[in-house]
Amino acid sequence: MRQVAPGHYDAYEALLASLADGRLWMLLWHGTAGSPDAQYGNMQIDGLGYAPCVTSAQELSASGWNRAHEVVTGRDIARALFPDRWGIWLNPHAPGGGVGIPWLDLRRIATGLDRLPAGPLRLSEPAIELPQFYAVLTQNAHRTPAVRALRRAWVHPAVGVPYLAIGLDLYDTGRASVEAVRSMMRESVGTVPEGLPVSTVAMSDEYDPVAMWLRANVRPFYDREAHAPAGPPPVAAPGYGYPPQHR
Repeated sequence: MRQVAPGHYDAYEALLASLADGRLWMLLWHGTAGSPDAQYGNMQIDGLGYAPCVTSAQELSASGWNRAHEVVTGRDIARALFPDRWGIWLNPHAPGGGVGIPWLDLRRIATGLDRLPAGPLRLSEPAIELPQFYAVLTQNAHRTPAVRALRRAWVHPAVGVPYLAIGLDLYDTGRASVEAVRSMMRESVGTVPEGLPVSTVAMSDEYDPVAMWLRANVRPFYDREAHAPAGPPPVAAPGYGYPPQHR
């Protein structure tokens, strides 16, 4: 934790990895561990909610907390809190105020750090021209009844290489429809220049920061119902979905 600071993303990613299987002492404002009335403490920082916790029994003693607590794994508390858009705040009593983990990063812990991009994300309309890919993708989408619309974004993670994200707006998310859409993407990405990463995001995912940004900022480049042309490129949004850096 001492190495975590604004801009030190490698250290922050290492902290997230250690939290996943590590234990946390969650501070209870009401009730006792396992009781029906148990309630975590809460903090509001930059408009986002956090549940305070400490990282060891020694830190619990140092904090002076005199109410109950609950010991859980980082992955378990991540699964419990992120759907309600709550993060955790580690060792708020420590010099410097501790470290906050926003709910978007709890979601990454809960679902797998290697499966979701590291934030804060920088998002914008793609600047690279890919007319053949978009033409083939549009044709294939039109032949895939499950597809309602497609959007696109250029995603620059805090750690890792930038990539093109295709937002999939589907009528149906049943197994057959999902397999048809996967086949559509496999057939289409062959026209993408070698070395350009392409990923997909479900527009129905209310927790995904790329999907949230696409819904708020980008008109579809393919729309089965409206055939709407793409609007003007939106302004890039540094750190979209994350609070200002206080790490």
